[in-house]
Amino acid sequence: MGKQKDLVFVHAFVLGQVQGVGFRFATIFQARKLGVSGWVRNRRDGTVEVKVIGPSPKVEKLVSWLKEGPPLARVDQVIIKEKKTVAKNTFENRFEKRPTL
Repeated sequence: MGKQKDLVFVHAFVLGQVQGVGFRFATIFQARKLGVSGWVRNRRDGTVEVKVIGPSPKVEKLVSWLKEGPPLARVDQVIIKEKKTVAKNTFENRFEKRPTL
């Protein structure tokens, strides 16, 4: 992982046909492949919520992937609610699925 100052946090919402198409599991696979930490969950409004921390280039790759999603998904928009540099990884170097909110 990069130096502490290189860590970036992103909180995003993915809109479109993103539930019931394997979006969360594909996001977990991509995040673990990239070596970033955080979580993903479905929301009752039909969106998918993602929080991720990692080195900036790896987080940017995941955000780019979110704009496409897995083959069965249709992503209409990715809204970045928050993006900031952080001092430490608060997700304990793992990426997981969280319960629907």
